Amino acid sequence: MAGVRALVRALVEDLDAARAHDPAARSRLEVALAYPGVHALWAHRAAHRLWRNPALRLPARLLSQLARATTGIEIHPGARLGRRLFIDHGMGVVIGETTVVGDDVMLYHGVTLGGRSLNRGKRHPTLGDRVTVGAGAKVLGPVWVGDDAQIGANAVVVKDVPAGAVAVGIPARIRVPNAPVTERSRTEDPSELIEYII
Repeated sequence: MAGVRALVRALVEDLDAARAHDPAARSRLEVALAYPGVHALWAHRAAHRLWRNPALRLPARLLSQLARATTGIEIHPGARLGRRLFIDHGMGVVIGETTVVGDDVMLYHGVTLGGRSLNRGKRHPTLGDRVTVGAGAKVLGPVWVGDDAQIGANAVVVKDVPAGAVAVGIPARIRVPNAPVTERSRTEDPSELIEYII
């Protein structure tokens, strides 16, 4: 009975996270029925539970591929996803096997949390808590994205991003709020930090 209550709490938490991040979400029922990001997340939670048992890895992969076919969101069952993750719109999101995502993270459509190596082991990113990744951004390799960081739309991140920083561009340039002003940063347009965040 305690397990059922915990499951219901987790499902409601996912619904409320979607409503908190999306002003267009009018009710828990609407989110539960019409939000592919939530559907993909729920399928992943079941697939990840299967994945932890080596004998059930094939069913885990099949479930993840079914979720991909129905939602347009591909999450490897080995990925570890935190609480209250919200995937907005979601189409084209890819999350690799060794990815770790913290709590209260928001991903927009077209995000890739992918690898750059064919080696086994940790080859996908780790995102801290309260990270926002803009539409079309690619975070590649075993990089660390610190708590409260923001990745701009279409950025390509291939190195660590400190906590609270903003990463924009291809390859991504890292901007740290309240960092000392240098001659180069004084001549750059500060509005570029805002325009790429979605």
